[in-house]
Amino acid sequence: MKSIRKFAYAAALTLSALNFAPSLASAQEAAGTFTLGHEVHWQNAVVPAGKYRFTIGSNGTAEMLTLRKLSGSETRFMLLVNNEEASGPSELSQLVVVSRSSGNFVSTMQLPEFGMTLHFAVPAETREVAQTVATTTASAAR
Repeated sequence: MKSIRKFAYAAALTLSALNFAPSLASAQEAAGTFTLGHEVHWQNAVVPAGKYRFTIGSNGTAEMLTLRKLSGSETRFMLLVNNEEASGPSELSQLVVVSRSSGNFVSTMQLPEFGMTLHFAVPAETREVAQTVATTTASAAR
């Protein structure tokens, strides 16, 4: 009888520890908001203009960016970050948008408040097109 109680106690302790582990991991995710003034392509997704909340979290070996539209109809996007690098505190929070003949593509998301710059896939184009920088309002929400 005593061994059953010990086993039940150990099982309850293990389950409660596993239950808290995802909460601790998600508390370290970067989050904030920004506004897009016009529709952009973000890798394979077409993201319409509007106000968005973003979260950045690790999914094993890769970083994932999740967007949730706050204005209008609720829309969500999950995007794989191609490359992440450290950014300095003197940089501005901004999205770098590259113009291509097929549309405007987000190439970089600079988040100095989290010490990171995220890079996304942009289709190659044979002729050179000027790069446009779209500054957005990014706010840290930890």
